[in-house]
Amino acid sequence: MSLDLIGMGEILIDFVGTEYGSYADVRLFQKCFGGAPMNTIVGAARLGLKTGVVTAVGEDPFGSFLIRELKDNGVDVSHVKIKKGMRTTISFVANEPETGERTFIFYRKPWVAGTADSSLSVEDIDMDYISRAKILHISGFALSQNPSRKAILDAVKRARSLGIRISFDPTLRLDVWRSAETIRRIYGKALRLSNIATFSLEEAAFIFGTENPEKVAKKVFKYGVEIVGVKMGSKGAFLQMKTGEKEQLPAFKVKAVDTTGAGDGWNAGLLTGLVKEWDLHMCLLVANAVGALVVTKRGAITALPYKHELEKFLKINGIEILL
Repeated sequence: MSLDLIGMGEILIDFVGTEYGSYADVRLFQKCFGGAPMNTIVGAARLGLKTGVVTAVGEDPFGSFLIRELKDNGVDVSHVKIKKGMRTTISFVANEPETGERTFIFYRKPWVAGTADSSLSVEDIDMDYISRAKILHISGFALSQNPSRKAILDAVKRARSLGIRISFDPTLRLDVWRSAETIRRIYGKALRLSNIATFSLEEAAFIFGTENPEKVAKKVFKYGVEIVGVKMGSKGAFLQMKTGEKEQLPAFKVKAVDTTGAGDGWNAGLLTGLVKEWDLHMCLLVANAVGALVVTKRGAITALPYKHELEKFLKINGIEILL
């Protein structure tokens, strides 16, 4: 079976605060599906792509929940490893009341002994399976610790040699890294292996020292990347090809409830467009729409749209498109 898109990397449970406040003050956290590449894969599946994942969960009820969610969304789970004797990674997500800024606390290396997603090994990855994909999507988060770092980078090198396009999103979470120097070094390795790379403004500033999307793209193209996206939150997003073609569109206006997973949804829209060979404008329009819808409900995948829901949202915004 051929696949349009495979996601490889972290999968975890997000416990998202149900009210604004510090971790000390929030009284209730809602259990949600999480893990940046997995959110993206679910989003692409809902938009009609044939998708699969390569990841690892613990031998616990949370792992069972995550696998069930993937299955329920039509994602192939034949290469999800269940790590015996290990627990599934969890994180807590809250919005600070003073700034409204979303923060994360992870129960994963380097803070606790190895959990399942950071223990993905070279032996866990079937290259015959990955060779069925048109695009392999990974995140920088999954590269923060070994053995998963070595396993994923090795698989990416081999996939690239097979002509599979590599999509990289940094998913910058300082909490799971040991030093800023290590982050930049490992991100550099990933970018040199990537065809597609997408960044938030925060990630762009951290890695390249600028939030100017055109300057970001210029720096990224030096790594050999062919397509660069910059997600600018309420300011919209920017997309540029190495050939020079570029597009910038404003964000859709929605009432934001929880921004968790917005960038992952944006990636799902973009990668769906690239698989379907849409033009740059259409790719960016759909990516912005998916990213906007994600923030309207709590949890990273809760509001990810199905194709008909996305068409309806676009129509409400004066855009008549059949996807």
